[in-house]
Amino acid sequence: MKCHIGPQEGHRAYPKHHMSPLVASGALLGIVVLATLLGLVWRARNGRVRSADGERITPSELGEDGSLGARATFVQFSTEYCAPCKATHRLLSSVADRNDGIRHLDVDLTNRVDLAARFNVLQTPTTLILDKHGIQRARIAGAPRAAELIAAVNRIVEGERVQSA
Repeated sequence: MKCHIGPQEGHRAYPKHHMSPLVASGALLGIVVLATLLGLVWRARNGRVRSADGERITPSELGEDGSLGARATFVQFSTEYCAPCKATHRLLSSVADRNDGIRHLDVDLTNRVDLAARFNVLQTPTTLILDKHGIQRARIAGAPRAAELIAAVNRIVEGERVQSA
């Protein structure tokens, strides 16, 4: 009696599959094109000011002391190891320092998952722009673009509605 281990004669252990080089190249090209398009869409939306008619927010809800800005408030959500958050902090602080009545609050979400969930923060930095009453009027996901940020805060201070960019 002969003991046979492995594939039987005339049978392959594994099915033989062939993909033509043309099909493989086409699939790879399709993946690259799709990834590029998704990257371009993400880049175009990142850092853009979006209109937001939101709820009233108080500093105590954010774990902050003090009051809101007399004209507007930037609420920046950051995390400890977020590189773009540092540049965003400098930009928001600079705009707030040069404009009377505008305050910048930087909220570290590293240990505050509850705030991230409450304000639907999916990436850092995320910035909310509040009017003088503490009502959210605009939202920026990602590092803000300086010109759009300044235009949005000027509209909010003037009592106008922010247009999504």
